[in-house]
Amino acid sequence: MSARFEGLVAVVTGGASGIGAAIADLLAEEGASVAVLDIDDPKNQHYWHKCDVADSASVNSAIQSTVNKFGRLDIVVNNAGIGAQGNVADNSDEEWTRSWEINVAGMARVARAALPHLKKSNAASITNMASIASTAGLQQRALYSATKGAVLALTRAMAADHVREGVRVNCVAPGTADTPWVGRLLQQADDPTAERIALEARQPHGRLVSAEEVARAVAYLADPANRSSVGVCLPVDGGMEALRLRPQQ
Repeated sequence: MSARFEGLVAVVTGGASGIGAAIADLLAEEGASVAVLDIDDPKNQHYWHKCDVADSASVNSAIQSTVNKFGRLDIVVNNAGIGAQGNVADNSDEEWTRSWEINVAGMARVARAALPHLKKSNAASITNMASIASTAGLQQRALYSATKGAVLALTRAMAADHVREGVRVNCVAPGTADTPWVGRLLQQADDPTAERIALEARQPHGRLVSAEEVARAVAYLADPANRSSVGVCLPVDGGMEALRLRPQQ
């Protein structure tokens, strides 16, 4: 394994499980010192600071604690987020507020706290976690799609604001991934097996995206060798956004 992140310090929010854990593991394998900021303890080799991205004081404390421990900050991965199901009439005001506070404002809080430190780095990057729901209309995902569409717009605005300060901002847009959250959704379905088959068939390559595939995309965007990747939304969706296949005969 290469050590392209040797000497760099990375923060991964929501890094205790699923995609976030895969990202934290890969960055560490490739040389980075990794801080996981999550409500839950990842119980692994990474430094962990309990962090609620919906709370500014919690975010500020976690970022400062990371810098105090490692002496610098170079890479931020805004992965923390929550899901939501239903059409536009199905979610309460409280659910809209909670999703927005975590999925969108949470990324802004983390970036705001991190930027003074990132500006001191010659390898600074922020990668936000968008979704296929940022660009494609999915059934029963109105609230989730609204937040992820906002993440895409926020990413591009941040990229424009900070590129001349030496901070690259990009996002990754996974398709339906094989994560604990999707697993819980499948278990709630009337027929989990049939629901999984339907989700797999929705993606042209015929399967769910793995957390490790998303992690590799994040690592590409965070890699300081790829300095010309700015304001990018990198799909990892098996062709779901771009391809239109004819039905199989």
